[in-house]
Amino acid sequence: MTAYAKRRSRLIRDTKRTADAILVTDETNVRWLTGFTGDSSHLLLGRNVELLLTDSRYTAQIAEECPDVHSVSRDARQPMADLVTHAVRQEGIRKIALEADSLSVSHWRAFEQHLDGTEFVPTSGVVEQLRQVKDAGEIAAIREAIHLAERGFECLRSGLRPDQSERQVAHELEHSMRRFGADRAAFDPIVAVGSNAALPHARPGHRQVSESGVLLVDWGAQARNGYRSDLTRVLLTHRTSPKLRKIYDVVLKAQQAALRAIRPGAKCSRVDRAARNIIDKAGFSRYFGHGLGHGIGLDIHEQPRLSPISDTVLESGMVMTVEPGIYLPGWAGVRIEDNVLVTSDGCEVLTSVPRNFEQAQVHYLMRRT
Repeated sequence: MTAYAKRRSRLIRDTKRTADAILVTDETNVRWLTGFTGDSSHLLLGRNVELLLTDSRYTAQIAEECPDVHSVSRDARQPMADLVTHAVRQEGIRKIALEADSLSVSHWRAFEQHLDGTEFVPTSGVVEQLRQVKDAGEIAAIREAIHLAERGFECLRSGLRPDQSERQVAHELEHSMRRFGADRAAFDPIVAVGSNAALPHARPGHRQVSESGVLLVDWGAQARNGYRSDLTRVLLTHRTSPKLRKIYDVVLKAQQAALRAIRPGAKCSRVDRAARNIIDKAGFSRYFGHGLGHGIGLDIHEQPRLSPISDTVLESGMVMTVEPGIYLPGWAGVRIEDNVLVTSDGCEVLTSVPRNFEQAQVHYLMRRT
């Protein structure tokens, strides 16, 4: 039995408690359950049915990517709602679970209109909860995505020039990752100079590296198997102030405290608190507003969430970011982000880019200032 077949069996088993079948409409969930990389497709799973509902564009692709899944295709004259309606009727499904987070209201109403007498059960996060714990193949894929991101960053750091704009740095970083084998960037890279680094989701613009001694880079690679990485480092390109050194050290200590708290059985909120307490005690509580981290995998933001309000309990095999930060509006920001695997007795930091203050200094640029 393939890894995909095992995942489908688990979902069918869990669905039995509430419905005869589940219609998976989130495209990433469909991929996780089948290996199919196309779009515009749904997956119907139940006691006696495993059916990929797609269109004629993907007939050959499905045969290659997921030969163990039966599929039916529609052409341009048949709406997806009609294909779903026919399959549900043919299988005699009377109670069906729907992914409320991805299914549009218009499609829901179309199903209700054409499937009179069928009971619809809204669900949220059913597949996403299964995706939280990665298997060995997924962990290996994330390691590859991290490796590609780190190689790209090495090129960025070694070739950084004072006259480069944020946008140019972002483009060259993505090009480097692709050159080493990445399918694409895991997300649009964040490259932020000086006060722009105080914006957690800054967009690269025209500010040049030479305009400040602080360059924040948040980036990741997507490997060809679809799995992603997500890292953040601050590069120091000018002589630094004691204030910046203090903030950097606080953020690094906060991350280290969180890493010590990560283990199977620990609540996500407790891990978040371990880091947040360090930042709060240093007097920067109002400058760290986001959660400590999030899961990564086929999506860049997955479960679990390390946040003050998350009651999720960590399990071995979960992979997540740990990214405390301090952002001072109009001045600068510091965030240190690594990818972490929960192990049987603690955690493993999967990323290897240096994170100490001294290692963040780009000396050949600092000598020019």
